[in-house]
Amino acid sequence: MRTVSITNQKGGVGKTTTSVNLAAAMANIPRRVLLIDLDPQGNATTGSGVDKRVVENTTAQALMKDALAGECVVAGCKGGYDLMPGNEQLTTAEVRLLELQGREFRLREALQPLHERYDYVFLDCPPSLNMLTLNGLVAADSVIIPTQCEYYALEGLSALMQTIERVRRTANPGLEIEGLLRTMYDSRNNLAQDVSSQLASHFGEDVYRTIIPRNVTLAEAPSHGLPVLLYDAYSRGAQAYLNLANEMLARTEGPEAVASRSQQAQ
Repeated sequence: MRTVSITNQKGGVGKTTTSVNLAAAMANIPRRVLLIDLDPQGNATTGSGVDKRVVENTTAQALMKDALAGECVVAGCKGGYDLMPGNEQLTTAEVRLLELQGREFRLREALQPLHERYDYVFLDCPPSLNMLTLNGLVAADSVIIPTQCEYYALEGLSALMQTIERVRRTANPGLEIEGLLRTMYDSRNNLAQDVSSQLASHFGEDVYRTIIPRNVTLAEAPSHGLPVLLYDAYSRGAQAYLNLANEMLARTEGPEAVASRSQQAQ
């Protein structure tokens, strides 16, 4: 099981969009996928077609050990992956975590029994560097950083990189950068092109070749409770996330995994 934290303390960069659609694309390959919603807003839950207001057990219960992680999983979402939902209960859980010993390890401990059940676990973290995000970073093998190609995004990256380095030193020495993902990209925008070039120049191979375009279909799909792959499989957004899944697969499992997938598709 490879656990990947999808993290950026800046909001509005396509973090939840990436979490939901990468989970669906990986499930389509197919791989056994679990998406964990760590954000009290519960957008990944809603975007997966699950009503966050009525779920009985959520990520909050798993963190507080009020339920086993397996009891918090909604199996077989429309996107083909399992979901550990999130809602406003996570806000209360975060406050309670502050009072506990070993609070940053709670998610990692909760996920231990699920290791044989999934190939990939994606963690949709809140848009802030709080205790929930810290749990996500400590539980993860690697981090995907969605980054909008604008000036302020570059400023925020340095703080996030410092946080990742602190987590490496104190709690999770094996934490890697899975990749930086350029999102909401508009090729007609000169600033976007400049920032994209700067990211590629500064971070090199850590930057995914796949770029997620600014796409109306990606914005519409969550309102239908669907990943874009189910809402419109032929849209540019859907194809971009399929490409991202294959690129990630090539990095984690080797190029032969992608070749095998291509043969299955034929």
